[in-house]
Amino acid sequence: MIRLLRRNQRAVEDVTPGEGWVLPPDAIWVDLVEPTRDEEILIEAQLKMQLPTREDMGEIEASSRLYREGAAIYLTVEVITGAAAEAPKLEPVTFVLIKDRLVTIRYAHPRAFLLFEGNLAERGSDCGDGESVFLGLLDAIVDRIADILEAASDQVEALSRNIFDRPRKTARFEVILGKLGRWRGITAKVRNSLISLSRLLVYGAVSPHIAEGEAHAGRIGSLQQDVASLIDHASHLSGDITFLLDATLGLINIEQNGIIKFFSIAAVIFLPPTLVASYFGMNFKHMAEFDLPWGEPLALGLMVVAVVLPMLWFKRKGWL
Repeated sequence: MIRLLRRNQRAVEDVTPGEGWVLPPDAIWVDLVEPTRDEEILIEAQLKMQLPTREDMGEIEASSRLYREGAAIYLTVEVITGAAAEAPKLEPVTFVLIKDRLVTIRYAHPRAFLLFEGNLAERGSDCGDGESVFLGLLDAIVDRIADILEAASDQVEALSRNIFDRPRKTARFEVILGKLGRWRGITAKVRNSLISLSRLLVYGAVSPHIAEGEAHAGRIGSLQQDVASLIDHASHLSGDITFLLDATLGLINIEQNGIIKFFSIAAVIFLPPTLVASYFGMNFKHMAEFDLPWGEPLALGLMVVAVVLPMLWFKRKGWL
């Protein structure tokens, strides 16, 4: 699908190009969403450039993500999608700056793009060129990542309270472990996205499209500071999650040790009376206690004493 934003407009319009279609001269943003090969060829012919394929966008080498060909600068960043879903993903998004135009290529629907378009419709457009749209999209991506990290921080704080302040009888550590694992995965993906975004900003800051404009250079410098602070926050949050995972596993071990301790003490307590019962249960013909009237009370008394003495000993040692 091809979407266009024209200069000083508030809405991005969907385009269905027909035969002889020409890219409008005032189009400053061409958004290719899951483009077909025919759509890619059409845009390549209109702008006289070559677009990266989906496989090219997935390359992890920096030289494959940040490079320049002729008058076009290619910048690929990993953007987290589906953060509210069970299985969030990192999807590559490519920005191509060429002749005061921005071309974006994406095979996902990051929420940041929707936020940017929403802000565009509400506040009006101050985007007079592709560089402004580019910086606006990056700003929306950073804001979205900040929202994800804020939500993750709130969730981790709530899980911390559940782990340390919750009554032991209501403990559901398997649920907590699942939630911690999910937020650890989201935090790791956010950090990877921020690192790729940081590299993009460094490369973009020295490109002629950005460096020649004082306002653009100031905005990209501000974005670099925001990304650096978010990377530190993500690292700190990842450390907190690791601590909570270790603490949860430690509490699980404590509970298991408590259960094993209970059964061990119970086994030791009932071992002496079992021995007494085994002795008096032997069917020998000549046993003095069989003929004595106090033989049964003696056996029962020995069993009681055999239970009480170990319990008093364990209590004195602090094991009960």
